[in-house]
Amino acid sequence: MKPALNKDTQLCISLAARPSNIGTRFHNYLYDELGLDFIYKAFTTTDITAAIGGVRALGIRGCSVSMPFKEDVIALVDEMDASATAIRSVNTIVNDNGVLKASNTDYLAIAELIAEHGIDPGTPFLLRGSGGMAKAVGAAFRDAGFSDGTIIARNETSGRLLADELGYRWLPDPGAETAPLIVNVTPIGMSGGAESESLAYPLGTVDAATTVFDVVALPAETPLIRAARAAGKRVVTGAEVIALQAAHQFELYTGVRPTPEQVLAASAFSRQ
Repeated sequence: MKPALNKDTQLCISLAARPSNIGTRFHNYLYDELGLDFIYKAFTTTDITAAIGGVRALGIRGCSVSMPFKEDVIALVDEMDASATAIRSVNTIVNDNGVLKASNTDYLAIAELIAEHGIDPGTPFLLRGSGGMAKAVGAAFRDAGFSDGTIIARNETSGRLLADELGYRWLPDPGAETAPLIVNVTPIGMSGGAESESLAYPLGTVDAATTVFDVVALPAETPLIRAARAAGKRVVTGAEVIALQAAHQFELYTGVRPTPEQVLAASAFSRQ
């Protein structure tokens, strides 16, 4: 059991356009489990500059950064580690006595999942999305040795830019394209969104795939994942991504690495 709330309790926060309870429940569960004097709270903001200034000024220990702030915070931090520098996208800020250090644990989580699921780097893939998370996912695939990739994005400017940066092709929409591996890194299928019941890829594309990877974490069983399971495909879910990236964040904030069993328990609790 963690100590009672007191003046020395360290605060960690998240900043997102659409905050969820997943990170809050995940981190606070582990603080209780490990007896750590921390508390975690989710926020949104219309002024990211002021919010990051508050992290620095108030001594907030850690800050998780989600859409749409992952690139905006780059100019507001003091140091970027290799994971954030390589893709120019930040999802984690650690405050060390007023010095803000940025990293990208999304990238680390995707790299781990590629290895854990044994996905062959020779596999051609489609990746839908071109935002900050898509950068992390695409870079992790590139750095794992995947050379045959296509970025699918309606925004031609960001889509072509990401494809060029990673050495992949660009298409404006999935159309009839198929590949053994398909990846969704858009909000399509996210709970509460305008496209919460939509498929990120046509059913024909799902049927032609062998592995379906959806980064959307809420819900973990998105329409795309449900369709893939029904078709007997190997799936990688957003719940796996968010649990691993949160475990990395937790270690950066606290200096304590939870066990795989503790991560699984915290992840299950976070989705209740």
